[in-house]
Amino acid sequence: MQEQYPQIELSINTGHDEQNAAIEHVLDSCQVDLVVKNTLQAAGVTEPAILTLLITSDDAIRDLNRQYRQQDKATDVLSFPLLDKPLVNAPVDQLWMTPEGEEEDQAAQEGSRPVFMTPPELPTNLGDIVISWPTVLRQASEAGHSSTYELLYLISHGVLHLVGYDDQSEAGYSAMVNIQQSVLEAMGQKA
Repeated sequence: MQEQYPQIELSINTGHDEQNAAIEHVLDSCQVDLVVKNTLQAAGVTEPAILTLLITSDDAIRDLNRQYRQQDKATDVLSFPLLDKPLVNAPVDQLWMTPEGEEEDQAAQEGSRPVFMTPPELPTNLGDIVISWPTVLRQASEAGHSSTYELLYLISHGVLHLVGYDDQSEAGYSAMVNIQQSVLEAMGQKA
């Protein structure tokens, strides 16, 4: 039986052709699909999945951060989950949840709009991950490790957010860091 890899739609748009080419070179040398697959497995997600990965500039991620998180600054990674509830089975203090009352509002509205369900033969669309390449380079330099390690670490981090983990609590942060480090270590990536 052939193993099912997650499907990843990749876009690179930093606004600079040379930087886009450098990112493509880095991605050719690392196993993005394997870090996504291993992160999903480490989180207990075994169903086929698809996600979108965008590697972009500080300006572009700053615009998204301002628009969706009301934070007017660049960041390293943003995740936009498409799931209504976490896909992982973990303690509540490690997961993102829908805001209080939103579930009740949704339940009341379900009669007025159909609930979207992915057909069982199609992969689950987890959502989108956006990573700032200049921030990858800065953080890798500051931490003293390779940009490849930093990129894979942030991809793993983004995947964990898509499936339900949240790093706003100490428990969630610790769980995410432990999974990310173990996934990269198992792939032979060292910080």
